[in-house]
Amino acid sequence: MYSKIPMPKIEWEKQSMKYAICFFPVIGIVIGMVFFAVYYLCGVFNAGDVLRAALMTAVPVFISGGIHIDGFLDTTDALSSYAGKEKKLEILKDPHTGAFAIIGGCMYFLLFFAFLTEVDSNAAVISIGIGFILSRALSGLGVGIFKCAKNSGLLHTFKSASHRKAVVISMFFYILLCIVALCFMGVYGIAVIIASWLSFLWYRYISYKQFGGITGDIAGYFVCISELLCVAAGGLLCVLL
Repeated sequence: MYSKIPMPKIEWEKQSMKYAICFFPVIGIVIGMVFFAVYYLCGVFNAGDVLRAALMTAVPVFISGGIHIDGFLDTTDALSSYAGKEKKLEILKDPHTGAFAIIGGCMYFLLFFAFLTEVDSNAAVISIGIGFILSRALSGLGVGIFKCAKNSGLLHTFKSASHRKAVVISMFFYILLCIVALCFMGVYGIAVIIASWLSFLWYRYISYKQFGGITGDIAGYFVCISELLCVAAGGLLCVLL
């Protein structure tokens, strides 16, 4: 559900979905490990900054299958419409891709790639890698504590079937572990913590104000924004330091 990694297939029933969200941040662990491995191998083979940044940009998309990018594009389209809440929710369901989604997607990858060309520190890369876990833990926390914008859709189905208390507790556990690990990374880790929480606050604000709650697409939008801010924090600090 959360990645393109082949896994045993199971039937989506209420019982099997009860704790599914609890494992969402595990994909962040996989992405973070591959992200650092690509950075390390590029150093071993003396790859240029451009190739290294391009490969690292592709890692989260390749492993996740672009599921969060899809939500980012749909939400960008909806926000750019400046319409009412109901119309924005209709745009989220529209299978067609609008011009603003394409523009937003191009800008997203351009910035993600550009900031990664400046990353030249193991601590920065590790911090960004942990950010992939933290963004998903915060997203899972949002599923547990935020209201849904509508009574249908994939996210509502997962939220309804989930054991809310288990989801919230497990997400707080992931978040605590991430924060502790990031504190050991020094200024880079602190920057990623700040970037992640700022994006979470933005997620809460924009979802309630513009849509009346969260949906699967908006959750994907948050994950992308959070990851971009983490990369930006790491890249900018590498420039300044």
